[in-house]
Parts: sequence; structure tokens; C-alpha cells
Amino acid sequence: MQLTSLVKILAVSASLAAMPIAASAEAAYPARAIKIVVPAPPGGAIDTIARVVGDKLAVSMGQPVIVDNRPGASNNLGTDVLAKSAPDGYTIGIVGGSHNINKFLFKNLGWDPEKSFEPIVYSHEVPLVFAIYPQLPARTLPELVAWMKAHPDEAKVATSGRGSAQEMAAEMFRMASGAPMLLVPYKGSSAAHPDLLAGRTALFIDTISAIQPQVKAGNVRAVAVSTRKRTSSLPDVPTADEQGLKGYDANTNGGFLAPAGTPKAVIAKLNAEINAALKLPDVRAKLEAAGIEIQGGTPQEYAALIRSDLVKWGRVVKEAGIQAE
Repeated sequence: MQLTSLVKILAVSASLAAMPIAASAEAAYPARAIKIVVPAPPGGAIDTIARVVGDKLAVSMGQPVIVDNRPGASNNLGTDVLAKSAPDGYTIGIVGGSHNINKFLFKNLGWDPEKSFEPIVYSHEVPLVFAIYPQLPARTLPELVAWMKAHPDEAKVATSGRGSAQEMAAEMFRMASGAPMLLVPYKGSSAAHPDLLAGRTALFIDTISAIQPQVKAGNVRAVAVSTRKRTSSLPDVPTADEQGLKGYDANTNGGFLAPAGTPKAVIAKLNAEINAALKLPDVRAKLEAAGIEIQGGTPQEYAALIRSDLVKWGRVVKEAGIQAE
């Protein structure tokens, strides 16, 4: 027998021998604890989702699920950790709206929002609320725009810092309405609330989870929500689109990702388990109480959303003249 033929036979035999082992390992997934990287501090929307869903996954998948908070650098630190983790299904992550914005704000990230990850499932959407100082003579979005045009020196708009979803929403509002505004950055939502309540700023387009208590207490007035559909948390507040800003959609959204190269079978397993968890009544109740709109779907649908968001936010950053650091 020729040497080349013998080599081929041995190679095929080795491949066949390995197949049951590979299939067994795949069928056994997960065989140990799963870690969910959260690139934000405890208490926010994506941390809440990770913990609520993680508890259900621990039961349904029969392994511990550990939430690993890695805040810092505008959520880039934790996202970088996820991108560089082993693509074996034992380290996954959840990201928010900054995931598709930071590409345009920071140079040399070390990861790409599409190429560095495998989408698992689009898990959530957090609407933003146009919350105004209640003494302003405006009860609708068109009335707010008219007031801002008549009082350009007083049209101060709070944001949660450079590159935040709140800043991007404000820039989209400026472009869509033509309203003059002076953006005032704060270190997060809670830091911005006192000045809004005191009238030192006129408007804050904030996440519903953060501003809803102030709206319900009557401390601020909600004149619009940022999503295409009304939110179940504030069903009487019309959308910006309904009030003339056609196509306006500035929600902060996100989902679960795995490092690029994670096996498709593992992605499919995680997708099925997370979708099932998101449909559970107690999960829905907890997340909706926090102002989180539950989504779900296939990895392909989440990939398409990421692509469309990159186009949207890239356009906003370019037209607003925001420079990458």
C-alpha cells in the first residue's frame, strides 16, 4: 500500500473516531457554570435582565449561572472582556444601546460590534421619555419645540454624558425638529434629575426605567416616548412619531451575545433557553415593572437589528459632528 493512501486511511479513521466524542461533548453542553458578562454596574437595565434571566437558565440548563459585572470606559471594558473570551458557550454577555454607538465614538476599540460576536437573542428595548420641567408651558411635543424655538437661551437639554443613548436621542431630536438646544452632560441619569426638577434644565430624554418614578410622582411632565409604539409602562403618553417627528426611534436596546466562533449548536441552545425564559410570566412581570420591553427572536433577527442600528447611529454621529476619541 502506498504511503499517501495509508495516511488518508488513518486520517479518515481518526476523524470517524473523534465524531462520537465531539457529538457527546456538544450534547452535554452545558457541563459547567456559565458566566454572563455585564459591561455595566449592578442595578441598571442590562444587569437586571442578566440576573432575572440567569436565574431561570440555571434551573433549565442545570448549571450555575454567574453574573460578572465589568463596568468602565463607557461599557467598553466589559465588552472587550467578552470579545476576548473563549468561544465555547461558557462566557456570554448582554449589551445595551452603547454597543452600536461606541464604534463611532472611540478609536481602536479592539473589537467590532458585528465581527467580534455571535448574536444569541435580541432581549430587550428600553424606551426613552421626553421629560420636561413641569412649569414649562408645553404639554405636547410640538408645543415643546415651539417653546424651545422661542426661548433658545433657556432650551437646556440634559444628557447622561458623551455618547450616551440620551445624548444620541437629543441629537436625533435636534435634527428632526430643528429645535435649538444646549446639551448639558451629567454623569448618569440620577445626577441629571435634580437640575431638571429645579428647572435649571428644560428637558431630559431619559430611559423610562430611570425617569418613570419622577413622572408618576408629578415631578416632571412626560410629553412623548421615543419608540415607534407606545410603552405599556406609560400607555397614555404618545410617541414622538405620532406627534409629527415621523420615523423617530431612539430607544436603547440590546441583547445577549457570545464571542465570535462560538459553535452554532451552542448558540441555538442558548437562543431557545433565553427565549423560553423571557416568556415566563414572572420574568415578564419583573422586567416590565422596571420599564423594560421584552423582545426575543432568532440570532439572525438580532444580527439584522445590529446592522440597522449601526447605520442609524453612524448617521447621527456624522451629522451631529461628534468626533471619535
